[in-house]
Amino acid sequence: GLQAQRLGPYPLSIAGNAPQWRVTDETVPVTFLAPEHAALTTPNRIGPADFNGWVQERGAYFPSSWDAEHYTPLLAMSDPGEQPLKSSVLVAQHGKGYFVYTGLAFFRQLPAGVPGAYRLFANLVSLGK
Repeated sequence: GLQAQRLGPYPLSIAGNAPQWRVTDETVPVTFLAPEHAALTTPNRIGPADFNGWVQERGAYFPSSWDAEHYTPLLAMSDPGEQPLKSSVLVAQHGKGYFVYTGLAFFRQLPAGVPGAYRLFANLVSLGK
């Protein structure tokens, strides 16, 4: 398991049973918790269609807790019959930029050429530009 004492500039935890903090069904709908956040609007406006065509899973190792004063959760999703997980993408302003934690399965989506994954990834690495 993860051995890091501190994963980001503010507290967040990936403690507990890993399978409960993941979304394995790549077709489940995604809820936008902060639809006007720059990570979801700049340079690309991210919407439900950007999650079409994802392969194998939505993501894993979503934090089980985080510092809500500093981190903004952007998306919620869950496997069928499960409670929504709100920590697939957490963004915090830090110093002159941003810290982003994501458990989204970009390592599967980018090699598969999923357009929406590329659009969201571009937004995340462009934050603060």
